[in-house]
Amino acid sequence: MDFEDTPAEAAFRSEVREFLEAHAKPKAGDETDWSRNGASTDPVVAEEYRRRCREWQRTLYDNGWAGIAWPKAFGGRGGTAAQQIIFNQELAKFDATSGFIIAAQALVGPTLMAHGTPEQQRRYLGPLLSGEESWCQLFSEPEAGSDLATLGTRAVVDGDEWVVNGQKVWNSSAQHADFGILICRTEPSAPKHNGITYFIVDMRTPGIEVRPLVQAQGVAHFNEVFFSDVRIPAANVVGAVNDGWKVTKTTMRSESSMISGAGQATTFVNVLATARRCGRDTDPVVRQELAKVWSNEQILRYLSMRTQTAVMTGRKELAIHGSLLKNFFTGAFAHRATLALDCEGPEAMLSGADAEGDGFWQYQCINQFASKIGGGTEEVHRNNLAEQALGLPREPSADVDVPWNQLRRA
Repeated sequence: MDFEDTPAEAAFRSEVREFLEAHAKPKAGDETDWSRNGASTDPVVAEEYRRRCREWQRTLYDNGWAGIAWPKAFGGRGGTAAQQIIFNQELAKFDATSGFIIAAQALVGPTLMAHGTPEQQRRYLGPLLSGEESWCQLFSEPEAGSDLATLGTRAVVDGDEWVVNGQKVWNSSAQHADFGILICRTEPSAPKHNGITYFIVDMRTPGIEVRPLVQAQGVAHFNEVFFSDVRIPAANVVGAVNDGWKVTKTTMRSESSMISGAGQATTFVNVLATARRCGRDTDPVVRQELAKVWSNEQILRYLSMRTQTAVMTGRKELAIHGSLLKNFFTGAFAHRATLALDCEGPEAMLSGADAEGDGFWQYQCINQFASKIGGGTEEVHRNNLAEQALGLPREPSADVDVPWNQLRRA
């Protein structure tokens, strides 16, 4: 593993710092940081947060820092994955974020670059990269979460259009999205992993109803989405008809790695600031746990470096499995959020405007469960590691070759 920057990487890191210092301020680690307001339960504050996220993404785009590893042909910088990692490392020190825009780019961008038509790439990738248009993911269903391939939302061809009926759930930011990536059952007589087609859907299409799901924190990050005779042009199919599972896997591979890089609002600096404010930073037990927060942050940094080394040298055996990154991140996130609340003591029982920082840490502590479930549950990722990294036998699955319309789900 390479722990030090090469001369070229050091020069790039210096360039990144110069840009960030000119366009953002360093994190304070407290409520003065606007980048932590994605957790706000105040609709006005939340809308201002989304506006500033779009503004920051536009700043990146206008200055040539959006899509660092995207090919220039698709509007990116044409850099390397290692350079993107370096940029993220430096950005984590500053009070700036693109919020869910980054997640949408990670999910949609690689998929359209790999499987989209030239027309789809020209139409959607530019506005996605600039933050002009927002996206959501329409995959999971009430009875198709961890076993996503059993999904039942139907799309039936009608001339040069597809007619969609069904329901999706746990769709992040769907209420704010302009477009969605959608997978539907198009051939019920095929086994569950076959007969699926991947679509781009305009969220303003008649027949789409988005119902926000209010979480325990009082916010609606997730939604359920209903489709009633929704018509999608045939030109919006991504990849081949009935071969959408291959396209879906491209999206899911990006998702677990994307989640492992999230959580910029809850870094060690934020936890330390809370411990100091509460006078707990001299407590030996708290200091030990703070050391663990810092250590976990460094471990994630080193795992990223290992991935960076694999990218730079082309040695695939050095690459870290996305499931390992995702599960380590969620465990570290849960630890630091819980520690921050422990530092607050009785004050931690307050919420909303009564709590320090509008209940920031209360929100984050509850939000840990979303990170453990989103992008595949921890248990699913452990299965992935067992089978794909350790080479253990796959779990029995009697329905892999059974036509979907013969399953109980149908």
